[in-house]
Amino acid sequence: MSFSKGSPGSQTPQDIEAGSRASFSADFDDGDFSADPFDVPRTKNAPVQRLRRWRQAALVLNASRRFRYTLDLKKEEETKRVLRIVIVHTRAIQAAYRFKEAGQMNGTIKPPSSSTGEFSVGQEQLSSISRDRDATALQENGGVVGLSHLLKTNLEKGIQGDDADLLKRRSAFGSNNYPRKSGRSFLMFMWDACKDLTLIILMVAAVASLALGIKSEGLKEGWYDGGSIAFAVILVILVTAISDYKQSLQFQDLNEHKRNIHLEVIRDGRRVEISIYDVVVGDVIPLNIGNQVPADGVLITGHSLAIDESSMTGESKIVEKNSNDPFLISGCKVADGSGTMLVTAVGINTEWGLLMTSISEDNGEETPLQVRLNGLTTLIGIVGLFVAVVVLMVLLARYFSGHTRNPDGSVQFIAGKTKVGDAIDGVIKIFTVAVTIVVIAVPEGLPLAVTLTLAYSMKKMMADKALVRRLSACETMGSATTICSDKTGTLTMNQMTVVEAWIGGGKKIVPPYEESKFSHMLCSLLIEGVAQNTNGSVYIAEGGNDVEVSGSPTEKAILEWGIKLGMNFDTARSDSSIIHVFPFNSDKKRGGVATRVSDSEIHIHWKGAAEIVLACCTRYFDANDQLVEMDEAKMSTFKKAIEDMAADSLRCVAIAYRSYEMKNVPTSEEELSHWSLPEDNLVLLAIIGLKDPCRPGVKDAVKLCQKAGVEVKMVTGDNVKTARAIAVECGILGSISDATEPIIIEGKNFRALTEEGRADIVEKILVMGRSSPNDKLLLVQALRRKGHVVAVTGDGTNDAPALHEADIGLAMGIQGTEVAKESSDIIILDDNFASVVKVVKWGRSVYANIQKFIQFQLTVNIAALAINVVAAFSTGDIPLNTVQLLWVNLIMDTLGALALATEPPTDSLMDQSPKGQREPLVSNIMWRNLLIQAMYQLSVLLILNFRGVSLLGLRDEPNRPAIKVKNSLIFNAFVLCQPLLDLQDCP
Repeated sequence: MSFSKGSPGSQTPQDIEAGSRASFSADFDDGDFSADPFDVPRTKNAPVQRLRRWRQAALVLNASRRFRYTLDLKKEEETKRVLRIVIVHTRAIQAAYRFKEAGQMNGTIKPPSSSTGEFSVGQEQLSSISRDRDATALQENGGVVGLSHLLKTNLEKGIQGDDADLLKRRSAFGSNNYPRKSGRSFLMFMWDACKDLTLIILMVAAVASLALGIKSEGLKEGWYDGGSIAFAVILVILVTAISDYKQSLQFQDLNEHKRNIHLEVIRDGRRVEISIYDVVVGDVIPLNIGNQVPADGVLITGHSLAIDESSMTGESKIVEKNSNDPFLISGCKVADGSGTMLVTAVGINTEWGLLMTSISEDNGEETPLQVRLNGLTTLIGIVGLFVAVVVLMVLLARYFSGHTRNPDGSVQFIAGKTKVGDAIDGVIKIFTVAVTIVVIAVPEGLPLAVTLTLAYSMKKMMADKALVRRLSACETMGSATTICSDKTGTLTMNQMTVVEAWIGGGKKIVPPYEESKFSHMLCSLLIEGVAQNTNGSVYIAEGGNDVEVSGSPTEKAILEWGIKLGMNFDTARSDSSIIHVFPFNSDKKRGGVATRVSDSEIHIHWKGAAEIVLACCTRYFDANDQLVEMDEAKMSTFKKAIEDMAADSLRCVAIAYRSYEMKNVPTSEEELSHWSLPEDNLVLLAIIGLKDPCRPGVKDAVKLCQKAGVEVKMVTGDNVKTARAIAVECGILGSISDATEPIIIEGKNFRALTEEGRADIVEKILVMGRSSPNDKLLLVQALRRKGHVVAVTGDGTNDAPALHEADIGLAMGIQGTEVAKESSDIIILDDNFASVVKVVKWGRSVYANIQKFIQFQLTVNIAALAINVVAAFSTGDIPLNTVQLLWVNLIMDTLGALALATEPPTDSLMDQSPKGQREPLVSNIMWRNLLIQAMYQLSVLLILNFRGVSLLGLRDEPNRPAIKVKNSLIFNAFVLCQPLLDLQDCP
């Protein structure tokens, strides 16, 4: 199995840098099946072939019941088939439409234009423009500007956005939702439960027992056994159906949370955050790297905008969007660049909406624990089946040889004398005993227990700010040995403020917003760069003094700093026009913009990691606004300033610019889109330090992880010294003196090592600074090769490979992009490291609860199986009859599973070391507890079975009533023995 989203043959240059996959595929590749069908070494994305294979393993008893709680492989294949058909049909319709348009020369035939209410354009026309990518129709309507007039939208300020406006737009063009396939009804779940093989056998046994009882004892008393079995079967069906139905509803709620994406739109000149369901036609939506396109629309402005349309076209090619191809399809992801779009179709009128109505999301998923439990259940089932067959043969042999007697002492079967009907009745009773042994032997509550535990944990984890996207992540997180955490927003508050600035020849300004200390030219250029080189925005309400700043925390902090320097955002944006944008890049760690300030002059502004931008600077402004060459002394001064700020745990950002001649700027749109902004001979304007305080409680959370045997590693793009200071503050490093290589390492140094070199030091690394997303991927790969179970936090698009590669990918819910969330297993809704630790605790709780249930269930099964087998061999009768065992099994499988599955995690779980994923489910301590308890129960029950009549003083009583009293005592003793089991002894 490949670790990347694409095929092995589609490696990117980053993959080559990461090293050959072949070098470690032998350790992790699931494509090469091992001999054990229940061995799934890769804890997520297990191939369907393997899942299908282990389901076909030898004698998987009662598969319909066993696999009710796991992924429906047939449904999964059907969903993929429907998806392919819809995509093919959509492409065919588009091709046919374009062929038709080509035959209609010079637009002689034109689709009728229609209007909708107060708008001069109809939904059908809008949908056809975007869905069919009809550039001709777009131009006939005046392009994007013309469409905005028809939709009464201001391309800069968006729609008015009040309740009346939104209502009119929803009435005219629909809402951004689509009808979902209704879930299965409760009756369907009951029908599925009725198809259970064991229950079918018991239904037959109930009918036979009812007929035998009425025939032998009359209607008044003869219906007890058969009726009791039937009632127990009906109760099992109801409990099973209710459990499955409630689980289905719970997964629907969780899926709804996953679909409810929040995004920013521009309304009435301000950026507001709304749900994807609240997007309406006419909305103006900013797009950045990693965002999902929320609806169909056309591009207003774009800067190096590239869209991944693979989810709709099935092709992995990244498509560049510009005026030649301005059409955007909902459901696709922004792979690069930035821009704004005008929404032209929402909900069912989009291609994505049509697709979503054609398929339903599957709630099932195979988890490693389910695989192992089904393997254990199958093994126990085979043993139970073998015992049942042996018991059946022994009882039949005893019956037909005349060794089986009635309660009054008479022989049940005498050859040549016993009637055929009576003999058949006796055989049916014996067969019922064998079926009962199979029922009690197979612990079918195990799959139910793991499903209930995972479902309950998922619901409770939501309250702890963790949205589980992949079911297996709940249990895998409990085995995590290493957490590779981001710094910004996870370990820190992600509330940036500019607290320090360095300008001129090395002049420090604190506080950094005293305008009088900035020269006029420097202040003017800084304001221009801050206003233009940003993805954020500033909104000032008319007649109000309140200022709303939006964007990433870093962008907001810099914009707020610019406002304090006297920046009027709208004026600064209008004084110059943007020609080209180089969006901030996680690999280059800087972003730039080219602006036209006059007909002949271009300013190119850069902003990014301080030492990287500083290395590109050759000049700076002195106190008299004179450009001065950057000599070694001044360069050292600025480097020392960066080091001092980093040592104070400040994020250092440098702002620089250079002038450029208009004649050197590409003229054509295509050349301009591929133009690399000049990044040499820059003029340093300022170096600013941003403070991002540590989250309260993060030091305790890190300490708790370390106590639990989970190592926390910080992986950040910030300066190594900044990372070191934060690591000490968070408790990842004990002191500054601990910060020696390789404990703290720079990303480029780690990247330069060989695969063997990385393997030698990877376990020693605690902090990695100035790391690229690919460095994080290399770190994860090296740790996994060393046998670690790795959890990774990430928020950016470029974090997706590491999130996918890790055993558990944790995306940030606030700052995380949709691409990162799509590659993750769990979304941390509050971006807090303390929530990550809670996920670890819940993961351990899942494993502990399952072990408790296994110990509880197996003890019951062993004791019940042993007492019945011994009694059957010795007397030909069983003390625990079918009805009693059915009730016990019902209680053990449902109420026991429910009680143990919903036990919340305790702090003591974090006192233990992580459980290896290949450790046996039944540990040595559990075997000790289980066997001692089983022997204790068996001793009590056997004494009561063989000496019960005399102990109770029933020797003088009639034989049949005495045996009934004895068996009733055995059943009550069996039930009362169960609570004595100490479940806290499970490791």
